[in-house]
Amino acid sequence: MAAPPAAQAYQIDCAILICLAGGWPGSTECNEARSVFISRITPWPVEPPLQIWNCPLGVSYRWPQGQSPLPLLREASSTPVPSTPQPFLAVLEGLPLPTTEKDEMLALIADYADDDGVADIDISGAEYDFVRSIRVYNVEYARQRESGGDNGDCRRSEKVRVGTYGVQGDFSWSGSSVASLPDAFAGLAGWGESCPSLYQRSVFIDWTDYQGKYGYEQVDY
Repeated sequence: MAAPPAAQAYQIDCAILICLAGGWPGSTECNEARSVFISRITPWPVEPPLQIWNCPLGVSYRWPQGQSPLPLLREASSTPVPSTPQPFLAVLEGLPLPTTEKDEMLALIADYADDDGVADIDISGAEYDFVRSIRVYNVEYARQRESGGDNGDCRRSEKVRVGTYGVQGDFSWSGSSVASLPDAFAGLAGWGESCPSLYQRSVFIDWTDYQGKYGYEQVDY
């Protein structure tokens, strides 16, 4: 699926921000926003689910501590801006290159799209903790099996990375482990215990909304 143009990306990321804060209300707009939120972490590549740098919050004040950010976010989402950054795939789509060369460029991403963007206002306050609550776990593989033979050793191998948001909404990846996966993660029950045969590849995302309600999605592949 082709990435949306810049203006559409701007609108959808503002919608994701608003709907995430509000606990994903069941409106048409929020259903679409959640669909994009999840599709971005569906391989391949695994992208930042909220690209806050595409939503120009551009305001010169912050609301009082403890008050809901939703009214201001709605105002920001409806305010036109001269131009907005395009996501990588949208930029690539607009290049005058043959399809094969575009595919080669995509392969160079090495499965991860790391946009080095930040929000255009200070979002370091507690009212934006819901942004920093987002975690993306990419379980590229997790294998467990008995090695056979008289010893009955248990062999395990894993490659897990976690994507998190920084103070100003910047997104980055770091190494992680099966042991660090949230309790809601499914498919690896028995890991590290009696050595049942296990194999899992998944992307798992979790978050809390503005009121602290927990949510998650898991995409197996």
